[in-house]
Amino acid sequence: MAFTYDLTTDVGTVRLLVPDRVDAGHIFEDDEITAYLILEGDTRSAAACALETIAADQALTLKVMKLLDVQTDGARVADALLKRAVLLREQAAANIAGGPFDWAEMVVTDFNARERVYNEALRDS
Repeated sequence: MAFTYDLTTDVGTVRLLVPDRVDAGHIFEDDEITAYLILEGDTRSAAACALETIAADQALTLKVMKLLDVQTDGARVADALLKRAVLLREQAAANIAGGPFDWAEMVVTDFNARERVYNEALRDS
């Protein structure tokens, strides 16, 4: 069972975002995080997937229990983790949308010029 926390690697970056930074009692093995990276394609989406997994585990195992003075609420914990996962997915989508790639439209005729103005208006709205 491997655990590494090196911020220069994608696995370390996912651990930073989850958070799963301490070896003692860590949640994910390096192989599991690598699988999330392969499935999702980038570190923020992989971290979101890891948080969704933790949320599902919390909801299934903790549920809502009260024993003497101690109370657990797995649903509330899962909800907080899922909100963080949604935020990470939005950040990942923004990084993809704001990346170095963009569309270039070539205007050759009058019809193309009108079509380009129409398409630009659709994108801006």
